[in-house]
Amino acid sequence: MNIIIAGGGNVGSTLASDLTNEGHNITVIDIKPDIVENVTAENDAMGVIGNCTSLHVLEDAGVEGADLLIAVTGNDEINLLSCLMARKAGGVKTIARISNPMYQGQQIAFLKDELGLSMVVNPQRAAAREMSRILKYPKALKVESFAKSRVELVTVRLDGSFDLIGKKLADFRSSIKCDLLITVVQRDGELIIPKGDFVLQEKDEVTLVGTSDEIAGFFKKEHIASLHTTDMMIIGGGNTAVYLAREMLALGVKVKIVERDRGRCEKLTDELPDAMIIHGDGTDKELLMEEGLMDVHAFVSATDFDEENIMLSLYVQSQSKAKCITKVHRVSYENILSRLELGSIIYPKYITAEHIIQYVRDMRNSYGSKIETLHKMYDGRLEVLEFFIKDGSSPIVGTPLMQMKLKDGVIIVSITHVGRVEIANGHSVIRKDDTVIIATTRRGITDVKDLLK
Repeated sequence: MNIIIAGGGNVGSTLASDLTNEGHNITVIDIKPDIVENVTAENDAMGVIGNCTSLHVLEDAGVEGADLLIAVTGNDEINLLSCLMARKAGGVKTIARISNPMYQGQQIAFLKDELGLSMVVNPQRAAAREMSRILKYPKALKVESFAKSRVELVTVRLDGSFDLIGKKLADFRSSIKCDLLITVVQRDGELIIPKGDFVLQEKDEVTLVGTSDEIAGFFKKEHIASLHTTDMMIIGGGNTAVYLAREMLALGVKVKIVERDRGRCEKLTDELPDAMIIHGDGTDKELLMEEGLMDVHAFVSATDFDEENIMLSLYVQSQSKAKCITKVHRVSYENILSRLELGSIIYPKYITAEHIIQYVRDMRNSYGSKIETLHKMYDGRLEVLEFFIKDGSSPIVGTPLMQMKLKDGVIIVSITHVGRVEIANGHSVIRKDDTVIIATTRRGITDVKDLLK
């Protein structure tokens, strides 16, 4: 497909890389020449320097022959206007990035309807939702939700508190007496889709899949109590903090937000009357101690500066037992950060790219199965996808999994049939109208038929 990306920043450059790798023709628009040069040099993409709200610039980018325009600049209004101009000029489908909390609910629905938007993505809100999911489990590094929140994918790093260290995967379910599946293990940087004779070791990063009740039961049987968060501290009062605070306050959690800008503190006080807003420097160790760092259950470093967030989380990990979540913008840090004890790391640009790539793949495949959810993990080396099976003649329908000839690097994780979740086993059978979750180290899968040899 011919796709125009308006905005070559963190999100735009990530999208350009992912979408060119999937075989799409990409043109990037940005007002800064150096950004256009960098994105086009790193990817097999075209570049146009200029304002993406200009009809002339959009025409230079090929809007009349484009299939999709994705507006992901840092300005909501520019994104909306760019989408409107593209719709009028080329009749293309459009996706807009919108971050401001004032645009939500009915306003988003109104904008989508009036401007003809195909999709709206909000990186800050999506990041906040992922943070709130992670806070459910004390040992979780990452938590993803599927099948309308019936199925959860939880990643943990095995330490001495886990009884399953040294056990074979074949004995996993019987030993813990929970209906879970280990889908992937990362060991010494290598990603493994394990088989029954695989033996779990300390420091393995293990990804489990199951219902919420089964996941909670697993932690209980491993003698790791679920974390009932009653209070948390957030450093940085940006939009991510606002979205996260709203979610946690609704659950009865006490929220403290430390923000160094006085004017922003005043706005936060108006927007979040039930939160405690503290005017101060979140990197001040004495301030953190005075505000009860040692007593909080959760600590989120969510400033606009990656270095501050990283150093804060390292300090808090050394001083407190709080569950730490670190927001990081630059994907170039990922290889370094994977070696540090930072707790859970959230990359808003990855979350945004996942939603958009899911939509793009659905545009390309509109027949046998529909992608309901897509999550990328481990620097994009693993994809977990949820498909809705709408074609009863699909080759995977009606055949027990043990008889299927799946490609290497593919595992079918779970099947949801009429609202009932079944963790996949050799006797499982997929039917029409089921939703199926798969994990794969292969890239660019758009249909369940792509899973078969």
